Amino acid sequence: MNVLLTEVEVRVLGSLMEKDATTPDYYPLSLNALVNACNQKSNRDPFMTLTEDAVRQGLASLKEKKLAGPVNSADSRVTKYEHRVQEVFNFSRGENAALCVLMLRGAQTPGELRGRTERIHAFEDLDEVQSALQKLMQRDPPLAQVLQRRKNHVMCICFAGWWSPS
Repeated sequence: MNVLLTEVEVRVLGSLMEKDATTPDYYPLSLNALVNACNQKSNRDPFMTLTEDAVRQGLASLKEKKLAGPVNSADSRVTKYEHRVQEVFNFSRGENAALCVLMLRGAQTPGELRGRTERIHAFEDLDEVQSALQKLMQRDPPLAQVLQRRKNHVMCICFAGWWSPS
């Protein structure tokens, strides 16, 4: 699967993935809850201020790509939305957690990633993080990549997959 996503689509999809894992009692999300998740000030880099229309357009595009869409539910008064990443890619819990956090927070070291995925998936050690990242890097197209070392000589990983800067 070779799909390019915009920054908005990455934020919408990452937010859906995060809320699925961290707040299952409130998932799937209404449009209002999803806008709030996308614009949340903590655990997001860069911070974004998306409008309801922007999120709605992102959802429509993700629906066309079969990565997210509305949930059919007779017991809800408002339409709710869910991601479909697991159905499309069949990620392990570790891969899902790493990808989600990379999508929402940008480039990170494996150690930072281990700490920031704790609410989604508790990695036993850095080797387990590295294993999940290797699997993401070996996908076609790769969904993560190693960035050049920074001044302090720390290896950073970033989300590389479908993202295309708009």
